[in-house]
Order: sequence, then C-alpha cells, then structure tokens
Amino acid sequence: MNRTLLPTLTWLVAAAAAVLASGCSSVPPSASTTVAPPSPWAIQSMVGDSAWLPFVLPGKRASTFTYVRKDGRDTIRASADSSASMLRTAVRIEPAAQGKVRFSWKVPALIAEADMALRDQDDSPVRIVLAFDGDRSRLSPRFQSMSEMARALTGEELPYATLMYVWCNKREPGSVIINPRTDRIRKLVVESGVRNLNQWLEYQRDVRADYVKVFGEDPGTLIGIGIMTDSDNTGSSTAAWYGPVRMVSSAAVR
Repeated sequence: MNRTLLPTLTWLVAAAAAVLASGCSSVPPSASTTVAPPSPWAIQSMVGDSAWLPFVLPGKRASTFTYVRKDGRDTIRASADSSASMLRTAVRIEPAAQGKVRFSWKVPALIAEADMALRDQDDSPVRIVLAFDGDRSRLSPRFQSMSEMARALTGEELPYATLMYVWCNKREPGSVIINPRTDRIRKLVVESGVRNLNQWLEYQRDVRADYVKVFGEDPGTLIGIGIMTDSDNTGSSTAAWYGPVRMVSSAAVR
C-alpha cells in the first residue's frame, strides 16, 4: 500500500463515503458515535425510505449525530470536536429520474479558521453529500489506486464523483470549490458568510443541473446521500442542526 496516499485517502473515505453497500464498514450507533434518526427523519424518495447509518473513519474521532426536536421540527443535531464522520443512506436513482433534493439546516456559528479550498483547513459545520457512480475507466490511475485502497480499508470503493452542498465562510453562493486532494470531490456553495446564521434555511436544488455545473458532464446513477459535520483539520468545535433530506423525482417536480 502506498503510504504517501494515506492522508488523502483517509479524508476521501470520510467525504465521499456516501457510497453505501449494505452491511459494510458502518459501525452501530452508540453514545460515543451517533444516534440513528427515527423514521420521521428518513429520506423520502420514489425508491422508498432507507435507513441512515453512521460512518466512522479509521483513525478519526467521531462527530455526534443525535435526533432532537428543535424549534418544533424533527432534526439531527450534529456536533464535532476535532472530529469527522457522517450519517449516510443508500439510494439508487438513475439519471433520468434525478429531480430535486430538498434540505434545511440551522447553523449557529461558522468555523473561523476553515477554508474548504485548503487541505489543512477543509472543515465545515454542515455538508450535504451526494455520491454518484459513473464510467470508472475515465478516472485517473491515481484515483483508481486510492479507490482500491479504500476498498481494502473499508470494503467500499470511492464514488465516481461526489457533489457537496456547503456553507462557505467567504465565497459567494454559486461558487464551485474543487477539493484540494482530488477533483472528483467538488463543493457547490449554497450559503456564505454570517448574515443568515442561527436561523432555519430551506433549499431545493436541481441535482442534475448542479452536477452539470460542477463537473461539466451529465451525472451517472445517484448511489448515496449523506450529511457531514467535521472540524478535524482545524482542531475546533462546531455544531449545527439538519432537517430531513428529501429526494423528489423529476416526474414529481414537472
């Protein structure tokens, strides 16, 4: 195993781990990791409800995801203390059926030192993570090598492409941030700065259009969805609340 790629691989497994194989390296909920959300928080889509499961990274402290009622809503409270982990769920939505993703979050404060364009400052209080399959023959030899190492460490390959919706400290909404470790992970800024902190914000995004904007090509099959709150790079603490994440088919939004 190429040890020089391990730091990059560890992050990739965290950020792109929304690819979900049933029964792979997820860990069961516990007080020190996560509390799985109840059925009202389950993903809603034309493929039915799927369980949200915690994913803890090898060698990383786990962020905490706990179901709470907040402001009269069913929410997941996420908190990170120099930690990084996810809740994630498996889906399989073919390109023709990809419609809108609806989500909401409430963020009390940003991470002052964070900058998602820099390797050592790439933290965020909130992320919505979408993982896609695709033609893997088009991937670089380096990424294919990392994907093989990920499979050896976790039982899962890395997704062909990962799109994240993020809140950036400074960049304007609509900005695209290419991950500093690999261009197969790209972030689309949907919120910026401090103006809308400490209030519920609702979003509806066109998945296909956003993928084309970010990657410059049509999407493949959507295979996983996750939420991620992390502060491991900056060694800081952060917290936020997520509302339910819902996929709405293209037929339903016409």
